[in-house]
Amino acid sequence: MKKIVFLLSIVIGCLSINAKTLIVYYSYTNNVEKIVNQLSHQIETDVVEIDPAEKGLDYAANNYAIGSAQIGAIKNNPDDSSSYPAIDSVDVNLDEYDTIIIAAPLWWSQMAAPLQTYLFHNGNAMAGKNIGLIVSSASSGISGVEADAKRLIPYGHFLSPSLWIRSSQTSNASSMLENWLKEINYDDVTTGIERISNDSDADFTVYNLSGQQLMYKSKSIESLHAGIYIINGNKTYITQ
Repeated sequence: MKKIVFLLSIVIGCLSINAKTLIVYYSYTNNVEKIVNQLSHQIETDVVEIDPAEKGLDYAANNYAIGSAQIGAIKNNPDDSSSYPAIDSVDVNLDEYDTIIIAAPLWWSQMAAPLQTYLFHNGNAMAGKNIGLIVSSASSGISGVEADAKRLIPYGHFLSPSLWIRSSQTSNASSMLENWLKEINYDDVTTGIERISNDSDADFTVYNLSGQQLMYKSKSIESLHAGIYIINGNKTYITQ
């Protein structure tokens, strides 16, 4: 059978499309909001802001005592919904999106508690989706936030690397965001081929561009993410 590089050979029955992107963020000091605004000028995306249900809390008071207590409650009982602070309801259909970018502040080396609440209740609905992570902090490393994201979105396809933007870099983060989009191959990730029809007699053996076998003699490749693949078979179809 002949190997076909999908970027160069697209058969009749397929249509090029752009996958949809959603940014989900929480921002207390407005640093993350500034980052999201800059990013939304570089890519086509919908944006959802997470808001705590209890208004007027001064998270900065007493050395951020409220936020520290919220993070402590989550760490002590991460599987208990009562450990997570209440947030306003969010009206968004995650089924419409293929890529979700999480923009998160860092609190005590962890993801900010209100954003953890949203992901606790919606992370499973992000299974199989491309997940990008942007973290804002003053100085600490972001490994704890990455761990929170992977715990809360256990079946997400995480794009690497995550992006760490320090507070001092916030106002002029455009170039960092642009470089990050290139590092995660954003354009390739969010451009795919939608299958319109299929041949039930066709078998597909699918490889990524590193030669790793992803599927062997499968009748369907609908579970593949948007991207570029090498396909052995007499038919070539791919889905977004």
